[in-house]
Amino acid sequence: MVLKNMSPDSSYPSYLPLSESGKLRKIVQTLNAALNKCTLCPRECGVNRLADEIGVCATGRLPMVSSYSPHFGEERPLVGKNGSGTIFMSNCNLKCIFCQNYMISHRGEGKEVPIAELADYMVYLQGIGCHNINFVTPTHVIAQIASAVEIAVEKGLRIPLVYNCGGYESTETLRTIDGIFDIYMPDIKYSCGKVAQELSKAKDYPSVVKAAVKEMYRQVGKLVIDKRGIATRGLLVRHLVLPGNLAGTKDVLHFPAHEISLDTYLNLMDQYRPCYKAFEHPPLDRAITHGEFKRAIDLALEFGFRRIDSVTI
Repeated sequence: MVLKNMSPDSSYPSYLPLSESGKLRKIVQTLNAALNKCTLCPRECGVNRLADEIGVCATGRLPMVSSYSPHFGEERPLVGKNGSGTIFMSNCNLKCIFCQNYMISHRGEGKEVPIAELADYMVYLQGIGCHNINFVTPTHVIAQIASAVEIAVEKGLRIPLVYNCGGYESTETLRTIDGIFDIYMPDIKYSCGKVAQELSKAKDYPSVVKAAVKEMYRQVGKLVIDKRGIATRGLLVRHLVLPGNLAGTKDVLHFPAHEISLDTYLNLMDQYRPCYKAFEHPPLDRAITHGEFKRAIDLALEFGFRRIDSVTI
């Protein structure tokens, strides 16, 4: 069954009416209250992050930021001419043994920043012309991000927000933040729970990511691209092709093809290279082959996807 979606005006960031109605304030209060016994992600650690207790994500009361700058290596509809205003959040709720950003996600490279400073980063990136604000790994710091958005709106923030995540999301939390993000960009990493446990310590990943992506699509629908070629609203799905078909690419693609939409904007990524602990776990100790990536593209075309990044159909 393919899901249907009714989207509001895609030219107007949805967090603005949330702010004007007072609903954004209530969302912020709900998220911050949840930090007291944190269940904001599927790990449900239950620690008091307001008291700087640490769970799986290794993050307490304040968010940690590794960097913020225009990024030109993202999908074409995000980058445009001036780049995607990317804020890399430190730490992560997934424990991928092959993470290519492991210095940020596993070792916490970055610094704690006050909420007001995070808001200033958004306004700055908008001011230098970025087309959107792209939060990389926002899952574990969504309460802090929402608080910063509330401040940034008062300072003139008016461009779309991107939720760029690993797909291991709580659907309850996603429902809570409905309206804050205009663009969702989740990974769908694996189709097999055993592999997800071995590689990311998340055996329930396949079922969790499916529920999460369905909720994201319900909120924002298919990707809307304006006449400049810039995305203003919608869902982009990423899938990193792994060596030896560890990701189970065919089954990964079956899900959005049959349960979301063949108009899903899909980015099949070929940049896998061994990092972090991957060298200890063959076949992750090698890059993917041209044939492996071509097979992934062929599968997407066989399923009938009509919007594949960097592929002309």
